[in-house]
Amino acid sequence: MTRILCAMILLSVSVASPGGLAAAQDGPGPDAVQLPAIPAPVAVELDSRTTAFLVLDLNEAVCTPRPMCPPTLPQVASLLARARAAGVTVVYSSGRTPTQVLAPVAPRGDEPLVMGGANKFFQTDLDQILVGAGANTLVIVGVSANGAPMYTSFEANSRGYTVVVADDGLSAASDFDLFLARYQLLNQPGFDNPQNNPLMAGRVTLSRTDMITFR
Repeated sequence: MTRILCAMILLSVSVASPGGLAAAQDGPGPDAVQLPAIPAPVAVELDSRTTAFLVLDLNEAVCTPRPMCPPTLPQVASLLARARAAGVTVVYSSGRTPTQVLAPVAPRGDEPLVMGGANKFFQTDLDQILVGAGANTLVIVGVSANGAPMYTSFEANSRGYTVVVADDGLSAASDFDLFLARYQLLNQPGFDNPQNNPLMAGRVTLSRTDMITFR
């Protein structure tokens, strides 16, 4: 019985792997995918009168359980302070269930909050808030980089907004999820900026919290 079981396992590995047992034993073959390099963040200067800062899902329910998220909060808080001082519109998001935004980056006064899934424009009043504020450029930070930051950026581009994503204000459940988001942000179909040229209209620019200034 043991011999029969082992034979069945070996056969299933051989069938499931394009190179059979050799592929399983020898590792990646010559056709293994080479991950592309992500361009370095670039400096940007933004008009505070037409910029909005979106803080996506930095709350107890989503950020706290993910080890990569809390270390991003000091950088986000620093950029948030400079944005507020410059008069930039600040907008928050959460998931579909209310939860407490973490203290270092918590809303002040009447700063609005929208509730929705990964695309924060979908079935929310985010676009109306941004239009009312006169914003045409968005700065985005947030957790689940391959979720809310990525999908909200794509929707923003499709609506004509120029987006700046602060790379050190992103976090995810894994390094690969973070890589995936960074790559996709710069290679969105129809809205690509693969060389990360600063402030391409209707595209995403990857920057960093200490490289973003307001005038």
